[in-house]
Amino acid sequence: MNHILIVSGGIGSRMQLGTLPKQYIEVGGRPIIAYCLEKFEKHPLADTITIVADPKWYDYLKELIRRENISKFRGFAPAGDTRQLSILNGLIALETDAAQNDVVSIHDAVRPCVSDRIITDTLTGFPEWDGVMPYLPVTDTCYLSYDGQTIDEQVPRDALVAGQTPESFLFGKYYDAHIKAGPEGVRDLRGSTQIAVANGMKIHLVPGSRGNLKITTKEDLELFESIST
Repeated sequence: MNHILIVSGGIGSRMQLGTLPKQYIEVGGRPIIAYCLEKFEKHPLADTITIVADPKWYDYLKELIRRENISKFRGFAPAGDTRQLSILNGLIALETDAAQNDVVSIHDAVRPCVSDRIITDTLTGFPEWDGVMPYLPVTDTCYLSYDGQTIDEQVPRDALVAGQTPESFLFGKYYDAHIKAGPEGVRDLRGSTQIAVANGMKIHLVPGSRGNLKITTKEDLELFESIST
């Protein structure tokens, strides 16, 4: 089975739009997370949907799920203090249902434009691979700056890729990596695939898309509004 983990615990601090998390901002009369739920609800390879969110949003989300007719919803997991702690909580919530060779696919609630092609590509390739991640090539010249004010060195961009979600993994191996690391070991990880690579999991790269927009800033929100209305 393929289990979808929608990470919806962020507070949207970079958006600077008050206390409303960005995934609950309405565009076209629907919250941003609704577009993500619809994508996976309609995709034939997605079997279950679990939402990781602050419990104070559970009632709101239950009503949204009812209104959007999300039949694949299986339950909630509480958000953690960081994104990867939220993922750990989601994995623990899935542990009772997911088999070792099932796939868990982690997607940001603020990526509402993910395509069917990317979902398909990230849910196939198992068990040849332990994980699949969509990526974009880095096209800008890249530098290292340790103080944010001066350049320390140039980084060869040909060796760099930018990761997107959904990132998919064999559940058993990914779950075991998190349990072995524990909360303190995953707290400050920046990407879902980092812990998989550190534990020797074989990760396959598939093409992402610039259309797979992550809504982080006001400019991102304005772009999504322009293409969804």
